[in-house]
Amino acid sequence: MARIAIIDGHPDADRARFVHALADAYAAGAEAGIHDVRRIDIASLDFPILRSAKEWREADPVDTIHKAQIDIRWADHLVILYPLWLGDVPALLKAFLEQVMRPGFAIDETEPEQPARLLGGLSARIIVTMGMPAPFYRFFYRAHSLKSLDRNLLRFVGIAPVRYSIIGGVEKGSGHRKHWLHRIRQLGQDAR
Repeated sequence: MARIAIIDGHPDADRARFVHALADAYAAGAEAGIHDVRRIDIASLDFPILRSAKEWREADPVDTIHKAQIDIRWADHLVILYPLWLGDVPALLKAFLEQVMRPGFAIDETEPEQPARLLGGLSARIIVTMGMPAPFYRFFYRAHSLKSLDRNLLRFVGIAPVRYSIIGGVEKGSGHRKHWLHRIRQLGQDAR
C-alpha cells in the first residue's frame, strides 16, 4: 500500500478542465488499489507569490503551504498534473512549488556547496496535457518543461525516480480522453 499525494496543478478551478478529470481518475484508481490518497488542488489555495530569495529562505510559509508540505512529507509517491501553458508549467503551479520547496523542508543549506536533499525516498509521476501531439512536444521541443521540473526541482530535492505521462491532442474528442482517463486510473491503481 502506497501513500500518494496528488497535486492538481491546473490553476482554473472549473471542474470541466481535463487535468481535474485526470486527477480524479488517478485518485479513484489509487483508492481502488487500496492506496492512501491526499489531494492538493492549487486552484483552491490562497498563498502569496515569493518575491525574493530572502523571503524564500527566511519567511514562514502560510498555513495552506504548510499543510501541503505536511501532505507531501506524508507521501511516498507524488503525482503532479498540469496543462502545458506557453510551453511551460502554469505560473500558479510554479509559485506553489517555490513556496513548498523551501530550505528546511526540501533542502538543507547548512553545506551551501552541497545542499542535502530532504525529500529522498519519494518517487513521482508528472502528467502533462497539451493541445499539440505528444511526440511533437517530446522530440521537437524536447519536453523541456518536464525536464526542467524533473532535473531542476524534483531530483534536486531528492525525489526519484520521476516518471512522465505526456498527453497530447487533448481536444481530439471524447474517445481519446476516455482512453487516457482509463490509462491514468490504471497508473493510480498500480501506484506508478
